[in-house]
Amino acid sequence: MKVTVWNENRHEQKNPDVRKAYPDGIHGAITRVLEQNGYEASAATLDEPEHGLTDEVLNNTDVLFWWGHIAHDEVEDEVVEKIKQRVLDGMGLIVLHSGHLSKIFRALMGTSCDLKWREADERERIWVCNPGHPIAEGVGEHIELSKEEMYGEHFDIPAPDELVFISWFEGGEVFRSGCTFRRGKGKIFYFRPGHETYPTYHNPEIQRVLLNAVKWAKPSANPTPVYGNTKPIESISIKD
Repeated sequence: MKVTVWNENRHEQKNPDVRKAYPDGIHGAITRVLEQNGYEASAATLDEPEHGLTDEVLNNTDVLFWWGHIAHDEVEDEVVEKIKQRVLDGMGLIVLHSGHLSKIFRALMGTSCDLKWREADERERIWVCNPGHPIAEGVGEHIELSKEEMYGEHFDIPAPDELVFISWFEGGEVFRSGCTFRRGKGKIFYFRPGHETYPTYHNPEIQRVLLNAVKWAKPSANPTPVYGNTKPIESISIKD
């Protein structure tokens, strides 16, 4: 299975705290975890031609990770449309943290995908609310993060097909932090934690969720639906 990790890779160029947390970029940290667990993983970033997501790359990607924040508007609409079509055709999509406002996530959700937020080094407790779900496999009752950015309700998304995780924050807010959706033949997982200045993606429990999500989101072998005018599969009697 081939996994592509997309990251806009802008904070890493500007903020020494981000470089300290992720010397090889957020994409590098996630790619390394995937490779260590047997996946064929590669990275793509915003400033590459076609944002690193050429037709060849997309057509050979089974699951795409997406992390973006300060440069959502710089992602070309043509590339977004190609990604959307690949998802509808069966490619898995895992949207991380501030990717909730990415063009691709909003295009697939059809809503603003907006929320409340606050940066205050708050404790986050990510509760497993669907323990039988494959994405929660191997995770305990909750994941504790000592410092994270707060995201709070209302989260303007369609009702998730499945809610896997709910977060509680030290300041009192709660948030639907692990949501699944299906669009066409593709599966989508939104996972909230991952602010750029915190080493969240080095956390083994967070890494377990990401690995589980890849297995869940992989393309299925289901037949492709046929649309439009079609011939009958049985004889139609002629009626007077």
